Amino acid sequence: MATSIVMPQMGYDMQEGTVLKWHKKEGDEIARGDIIAEIETDKATVEFEAFTSGVLRKIIAVEGVIIPVGDLIAVIGTADEELPDDLIGSSSAAAQPASTPAPAAQATSTTDAPDSAPTAEGEVRASPIARRLAKERGIDLSTLTGSGPGGRIVEEDVLSYQAPAAQTAAPGTADSEVRASPIARRLTRERGIELANIPGTGPGGRIVEEDVNNYQEPAPAPAVEGAAPLADERVELSRMRQTIAKVTSDSKRDAPHFYVTAEIDMTKAMDLRRDINDNIGSQARVSVNDLIIKASAISLGRYPKFNASFQGDYLQMNGSINIGIAIALEAGLMVPGINGCGSKSLLEIAAASTDLITRANSGALRNEEYSATTFSISNLGMFDVESFVAIIYPPHAAVVAVGTVKEQPVARDGQIVLAQIMKATLSVDHRVADGAEAAQFLMEVKKLLENPISLVI
Repeated sequence: MATSIVMPQMGYDMQEGTVLKWHKKEGDEIARGDIIAEIETDKATVEFEAFTSGVLRKIIAVEGVIIPVGDLIAVIGTADEELPDDLIGSSSAAAQPASTPAPAAQATSTTDAPDSAPTAEGEVRASPIARRLAKERGIDLSTLTGSGPGGRIVEEDVLSYQAPAAQTAAPGTADSEVRASPIARRLTRERGIELANIPGTGPGGRIVEEDVNNYQEPAPAPAVEGAAPLADERVELSRMRQTIAKVTSDSKRDAPHFYVTAEIDMTKAMDLRRDINDNIGSQARVSVNDLIIKASAISLGRYPKFNASFQGDYLQMNGSINIGIAIALEAGLMVPGINGCGSKSLLEIAAASTDLITRANSGALRNEEYSATTFSISNLGMFDVESFVAIIYPPHAAVVAVGTVKEQPVARDGQIVLAQIMKATLSVDHRVADGAEAAQFLMEVKKLLENPISLVI
C-alpha cells in the first residue's frame, strides 16, 4: 500500500520547509532509515530519513520550493501498485517542475502565491516570503531577477535588491549575478559577507556552504581618531533570528517561569574527567557539558515530570530522555538533541555530543535530533559567565543553565580550601512542577556531579 511522505514538523514552531535536494530519484529502492532528502527549516538543514521501505514512486515537492508542514512531498509504495489520483493531487506541493513556467490561470497556486491576488505581479514566480518582503519594501517583483529554481524569486533576491539609483557595484559583482547555492546565499546575508568576495569551489566556480564557512574576512583597519561615528540604520532580521524571537516570546508569555539556583562543587567531577580523558586515547574526549548531560539524564529518570511537557489539561510524559544542547551558530541559536540519553554511557554521550555539534555547524542534522528533544541544557561556561537564567525551549518543562567552573575558596570541615565551583540555574514551567519538586531535581543533579563515580557505574 502506498505511503504518503509529508513535510515533517521538525520543531513545534515549524510551519514550512524546503526540500533543498533529493538524494533518491523516482524508481529507487528505499530502505527504512535511508536519507532520501535534505530539508531546510528556519534554523537548519536536516537530513530526512525514510520511515518505511519500498520504492520511491513519486516525487511531489520541487527542490527549492517552500512547502507547508503536513503537505505531501513524495509517495513510497510497491513497484507495481497503481497510485490513486486523489493521493497525488492532495497537496499544494504538487506544483509543476521549476523549469516549466506556470500558466497564467495557475498563477495563484497555493505553492507560489498563497497570499497574492491574481494581478499582473501574481504572474511572477516568487516564494511567499519574497512576496511579503517585496510588498513591505515597495519593490515591484517584476523588476527582480530570480535565483531560485526556474528563475523563481526567493528571499535572498529581495534582500540583495538595490533600486537602480542606489546601485554602486561594478557590473558583474552583484550578489544576484554570483553563482552560489541557496544555503551559501543565506549564510552570507546573515553574516554580512559580500558573495563576490568569496572564491567558489563548487562546479563551475559556484560558491557552496563550505566556502562561506571557510571564508575569513580581512582584518579591519585599526580605529583612528576622527573615525566616522556610528550611523542609524535598519538591519533586517534573518529567518532564523525571526524564529528565535517568536519561540522565546511565546515561551515567556505562555509558560510561567520560575528559577532555582545551586552551587555545585565540581572538584571530583573535574578530576574524574581528567582521568578519563588521559586514558581513552583517540576516543571523543569528555567535556564538562557531557558530565552535566549524564547527571541530568539520570535525574530525569528519577524525576520524570521534568522530562514531560504541558498539554493544556494533561502532562505528556515522555518515555525517552532526549536532551537538547543549546548551540550558538553564527546565524543564531539552535537546540538539537542527543536521543536516548537514559541508556547511554558517559563516553557514548561524549561521542554523540561531539558528533551532534559538528553536524549542527555543517547543517547535517537528522529530523529526530531536531524535533524530539524533551529537556535542554544551556552552557555559557566557555565564555567565563558565572551564572545566568535560560528561557525554556517549548514544549519542554525545564532547562538548566550552567556557568563556568571557577576555583574559589570554600569552607570544608572547618578549613578554608580551594574548590572548583559551578553555578547551575533550573528554569521550570510552573504549570508542570512546583518549587519544592524543582529543588529536589536540582539537588539530585548536584549530588551526582559531586559524587561523579555514579556517572560511570
